[in-house]
Amino acid sequence: MPKTVEAVVDEHGHIRLLEPLELHASQRVLVTVLEDAPEADARGVGETALLSKAALAEDWNRDEEDEAWKHLQPEL
Repeated sequence: MPKTVEAVVDEHGHIRLLEPLELHASQRVLVTVLEDAPEADARGVGETALLSKAALAEDWNRDEEDEAWKHLQPEL
């Protein structure tokens, strides 16, 4: 079964795993080079949160959701 582990590759191509990895035999691997970690914007919100906002809003902004959570809203 595939397993994903985080690693850092230096400018010479040396790979350093960020967590232990136990294998019982030699294994094939795929290496995907990611951009540097996204920085939080001025409000402290990361890129992942901003990108998921629209997708989550689709579910959160339904009348059924408002009704389901109505009991948690303060009465005015």
